[in-house]
Amino acid sequence: MKAVLVTEFGGTEFIKVGSVRTPTIEDHEVLIKVAKTSVNFADIKSRYGNKGGAKLPFIPGLDAAGYIEKTGSGVTSLYEGQRVIAFPKAGSYAEYAVASKELVFPIPEEMDFNTAAACPVVSFLSHRLLYNVARIQKGETVLVHAAAGGVGTTAIQLAKLLGAGKVIGTVGNRDKRQFAKESGADSVICYEEEDFAQAVNSITNGKGADIILDSVAGSVTENSLNCLAPYGRLVHFGNSGGKAGKILTSELHSSCRSVLGFSLGTTRKLRPELLHETAKEVFPYLVRNQLKIKIQHEFSLEDAAKAHELMENRLNRGKIILNVE
Repeated sequence: MKAVLVTEFGGTEFIKVGSVRTPTIEDHEVLIKVAKTSVNFADIKSRYGNKGGAKLPFIPGLDAAGYIEKTGSGVTSLYEGQRVIAFPKAGSYAEYAVASKELVFPIPEEMDFNTAAACPVVSFLSHRLLYNVARIQKGETVLVHAAAGGVGTTAIQLAKLLGAGKVIGTVGNRDKRQFAKESGADSVICYEEEDFAQAVNSITNGKGADIILDSVAGSVTENSLNCLAPYGRLVHFGNSGGKAGKILTSELHSSCRSVLGFSLGTTRKLRPELLHETAKEVFPYLVRNQLKIKIQHEFSLEDAAKAHELMENRLNRGKIILNVE
């Protein structure tokens, strides 16, 4: 089968398209003929060797949309020819991928393949961050960092759907402000031009944000504590900035504020049943077109390196899709 391979850890020059053996399945697995897949920041980290477990060469990719080609003998709830999205066990930038039955989700008839391919990471992650981890309450103010990316634009919309009174976004480039606003953000701050914590406090009349979604880490995490409201929840779910942030315990107890962590990868590995609960919550929003996954870029499998360059240079707005068929 045709697949994208990372042959060495490092830059996009080590992304090659080649031919590899079609994978085989075990009793509890399914073989999926991939129609489309998406590019996520975790793919960039894996390419540099910053995600544990990758052995060279490897096929990148976290999620896929396609058709079930074959089912293992222990799979009874899925069938051949069924349209599904999945989190494969060994990469999705390929014509075929294998996934455990616990990480396969039938696509509703009303959902097109582009939406299906774009939604798994960003919609499942955003919903769990807001609903399950932060436990959003009606009328609360939500601050979303990296608001113009795939997770950011999705989280903005879901925050509103789940009852947020105000949603504020931050972006690193002023050109991305409008895109975040079009996703529903009430205010968008460019943190390269102003102190976002001061701006958030001004917008909220000194109260701060009740929920902050932080995938950047480093100084962004540290400054987020300067605009987190009493009883607020800072949810940390990534470190795209590449540096760890430091949090003082003295910043927490007296203000009744919390710092919470979440990993979609860990959840896929240890508690995959939780994602089926999330799918039941998220799919209706997508089918009713209340939640729109922002897809701004599409590439062929052969142009995966260009897709990585776009995301790595933070030039993408919304999701990046790779067309496999």
